[in-house]
Amino acid sequence: MNTKPFTSGLSEDAVVITRVADRQWHALDDDLVVGRGYAHHRPDGRLFVGIDAWRDATFDRLAEVMLAELPTPLYTVVDEADVELTAGWRRAGFTIRRREWEYVVPTDPRVAGLEAVLPPPGVTIVPAGQADESLLRAVDRAIREEVGALVGWQSMPAEVIPRPEGDTIVDPSKYAVAAAPDRYLGLIRVVTVNRPRIGLVAVRAGEQRRGIARALLAHALGTLHGAGFAAAWTEVHESNQAASALFEGIGARPMSSNLELVR
Repeated sequence: MNTKPFTSGLSEDAVVITRVADRQWHALDDDLVVGRGYAHHRPDGRLFVGIDAWRDATFDRLAEVMLAELPTPLYTVVDEADVELTAGWRRAGFTIRRREWEYVVPTDPRVAGLEAVLPPPGVTIVPAGQADESLLRAVDRAIREEVGALVGWQSMPAEVIPRPEGDTIVDPSKYAVAAAPDRYLGLIRVVTVNRPRIGLVAVRAGEQRRGIARALLAHALGTLHGAGFAAAWTEVHESNQAASALFEGIGARPMSSNLELVR
């Protein structure tokens, strides 16, 4: 456990920054926790940081200690409407890397207009948890190679940037796939923690514009609707007009925007 004192206006005592666990810090003012900081690796291998503090001075002290102890590059995500938090990270040397719109997506097929949507001839939808893992990894690798060669990863959701070890399928049970007799053509990943979130929907380049993405969405949203969820959420990079059109075409509404910052 490391402690580092700083003078602040919170009281006459020194604010002490304490590392309480691996990649977790507390700011203490007279034994009162007045701020918390943390760092964690996302599935893509990148290191993200976060700070929760009431006062700018405490935020800045936590950031100073954390950034001195952590390797770069570092990333964080903020709600664009949170001007104060964004300003705090900018003071710490972070710059805007990307902007994503958060959409709320209706799951009711009647609202989304997906009641009659079926996959194209010769394509079947394999539900989450039933996909062949080797074929799933193969289509994931193929799609990522196509994205990297064609539009670039800056247009994709932040978390799907290739991991250093090249294995991007963390939990195969979260993926439903569109299957041809000999290979998979597309995939969709849905994760439910506090609320269902569509983390990725993608189709191989040579199979696009056949309705496969809509069929994957119809399946995933219908499954969520049957489980009692009225809506799902997803993020779309501001430059990805095709993805925006896909979701807006099924009744999704942009609710907010997030900024990914990098140092």
